[in-house]
Amino acid sequence: MSTLNLIEKKEVIKKILRELHSGVSLEVLKERFQEVLKGISPMEIPLIEQELVREGVPIQEIIKLCDLHVALFRDFLVSRELEDVPRGHPLNLLLMENEYLLKKAEALNIYALSLSRATDEDEKKNLINHIRDLINDLRKIRAHYRKIQMLIFPYMEKRGISAVPRVLWAREDEIIVKLRGIVKLLESNDYIEISKKASEIANGISEIIFRENKILFPALWVLLSEGEWAAINDEANKIGWLVNMDVKWTPMEKPIMPYEVKGVISEEMLEKLPQEMKIMALTGGVKPDEYELIRPGDLDLKTGFINLDELKSLFQSLPLEVTFADANDRVRFFSEGKFHKGFVRSKTILGRRIEYCHPPRLEAFIKKVLNELKSGTKDYEVFWTKMGDRIIRVMVVALRNDEGKYLGALEIVEDLTEVIENPEEAKRKILVV
Repeated sequence: MSTLNLIEKKEVIKKILRELHSGVSLEVLKERFQEVLKGISPMEIPLIEQELVREGVPIQEIIKLCDLHVALFRDFLVSRELEDVPRGHPLNLLLMENEYLLKKAEALNIYALSLSRATDEDEKKNLINHIRDLINDLRKIRAHYRKIQMLIFPYMEKRGISAVPRVLWAREDEIIVKLRGIVKLLESNDYIEISKKASEIANGISEIIFRENKILFPALWVLLSEGEWAAINDEANKIGWLVNMDVKWTPMEKPIMPYEVKGVISEEMLEKLPQEMKIMALTGGVKPDEYELIRPGDLDLKTGFINLDELKSLFQSLPLEVTFADANDRVRFFSEGKFHKGFVRSKTILGRRIEYCHPPRLEAFIKKVLNELKSGTKDYEVFWTKMGDRIIRVMVVALRNDEGKYLGALEIVEDLTEVIENPEEAKRKILVV
């Protein structure tokens, strides 16, 4: 059956559609047409759908193919190496996200193809509404890509595999840019261009999903340890998932961050990698990233490691100034910025009560703010003031430890004169990423 040509495959799909229309379940059809479906690659499905649209098959009938496509895609792409992925595991959830995204992309392509052939104005507007809804759903794809880019790629790069992440990220970025562009385009009446761009987006998303499921994910399942997946799981839960997590995965190992990984790929691992990964990533050999992140004398700041000299320079280079008063309302630290100067401060205020660092007319106000921060009534307070011709924003933020204990207050002074007085100039300089 795998030797069927595209026309014959199209006729099989049409037969399946008729069966779906008559109420036969997907599982029954998948079983009945199993051998034929094995001969239809996921890349051929959009081509067949395009032919069905041209032949005038009702769009709602073709939409029913999305579930079939996802089922076919799952069987075609999720290799035997991934069969033992536990439910709720981050890789399991990434696969589920791809099924969700594929179904949305599939539907988008069908509506886009229909729009390209529509002649009635009301029908065009109806199709545009469907496309707009699907684009809004697909813009959530950024959360999927962020998990791949920020959580998974670092583990690959540590092992010396950098080409694959760069290529995938570039393709993902293309999708993000196109999604952003079509949002504006949807406000126009350029139906041909909308149809073209929507199809490009749908096909681009499907291609990336193919690469992830067929190449990236099987490679990750070979390369990453349970501890590495545990760290990915913790961070991914903070970003959030596009699908419901009905089962919570509990790792047996403690989280291992990329900087803790040695990055050596064993011969056994190498043998198990998908052939495409070997070709793309391992040609010419792979040299693990041996950079040691933590140095003697580094301070562990929970979100990173830095030495004292770097920390001093960091505070001096911020485009704002900060003053820290501890839980006793005593000034313990302030920074001196290289940019616009805020309030006048000197080392003589160290150890001084923070309210005494302000004019007496403001003393009651400062005490009130501090009491609200201490009690938990507020986490921060914001107010604005002027220094000569400069417009200053002041934020007073409560500092608390992981248990919620009050540690003190941070006063942040920021000069926003240019932004306030020249908002259009500030908008002109915005770089959308």
